[in-house]
Amino acid sequence: MGKSAASALLEKRGVAIIDTDQLARDVVQPGEPAWHEVQRVFGPDAVGPDQQLRRDYLASVVFAESAKRQQLEAILHPRIRERWVAGAARWREEKRPIGAVVIPLLFETGAQREFDAIVCVACSGASQHSRLEQRGWSPEQIRRRLEAQWPAEKKMERAHYVIWTEASMDVHAAQWERVLKKLSGDE
Repeated sequence: MGKSAASALLEKRGVAIIDTDQLARDVVQPGEPAWHEVQRVFGPDAVGPDQQLRRDYLASVVFAESAKRQQLEAILHPRIRERWVAGAARWREEKRPIGAVVIPLLFETGAQREFDAIVCVACSGASQHSRLEQRGWSPEQIRRRLEAQWPAEKKMERAHYVIWTEASMDVHAAQWERVLKKLSGDE
């Protein structure tokens, strides 16, 4: 949908960012409690010879069966939330005027209640499919992942602001400028 581009634009503007996709990778590093729990629940095939989680294997399991996805989310989401909540608390202590927490499953996890403003980064379904295909995902993998989340339209309805990522990066950046001005009270 454009989360990475949005994060890069915000960082360039000096906005502090917490990326929960990165936190998800951090909490399952070898030796971390979540790493042990994932291995216990999903078996030895969940870990490769390098001791890293085999994301491809886990994705094939959890996106094929919602109960398995819920098991993995129960292991990861509380740990991820704990980290981004702590990061946001540090920002408050530092009196930062604005920060952004990038949460792909914001509404699905009920995390929206923690924020003053929600910005949904979105694109058309066709663009989303094209971008996911460029990552090497099959049509079936795309279908399963999209079924595991709220439709973009529903997220856009619930957001305070929507950044539409179909246009050029200049247009994308201009949209962020308007939103940041409103959020900082400059408009």
